[in-house]
Amino acid sequence: MIAVDTNLLVYAHRAESPFHERALASLSALINGRETWAIPWPCAHEFLAVVTNRRALRPPSPLEHALGQLGNWLDSPNVVLLQETARHWSVLAEVLRQSGALGGLVHDARIAALCVEHGVRELWTMDRDFARFPSLITFNPIEDDIVHDHAPAYAAAMRARAAGRRRALGRGGN
Repeated sequence: MIAVDTNLLVYAHRAESPFHERALASLSALINGRETWAIPWPCAHEFLAVVTNRRALRPPSPLEHALGQLGNWLDSPNVVLLQETARHWSVLAEVLRQSGALGGLVHDARIAALCVEHGVRELWTMDRDFARFPSLITFNPIEDDIVHDHAPAYAAAMRARAAGRRRALGRGGN
């Protein structure tokens, strides 16, 4: 399963973003695909907070527009929302210990822990801070870049999958 981070959601939603077209194409590939994909609840909350923030965006997205966008994504038949399970505390504590994440990075650790809890294969994000979590593979679909991998054999397989995704999105296969 692939999970999607906040930044990809924001860029897919905001047409003025220089990353809009690629983010939208990446999300569309997930929505129209057969595989289950996921949005961690914290990313859904953060998406709403970012796109409606008057200080961050001018103009911000109207609340009803942002809610409608998130609702459309959640209507996808193959999407799941990742939430805490009974083992969340132990997984989060381990993710924090492994990564040394403190302060603001605890939010990212929470997202990483949710992904680990739910067996997410990779998190699609543009945020390189997620590279600090060794138990989570991340992929930047905007740059077709594996942000972090921890097993060389898996990395080769991921590069092959990324090439396949590029071909499917019409971006070449190298």
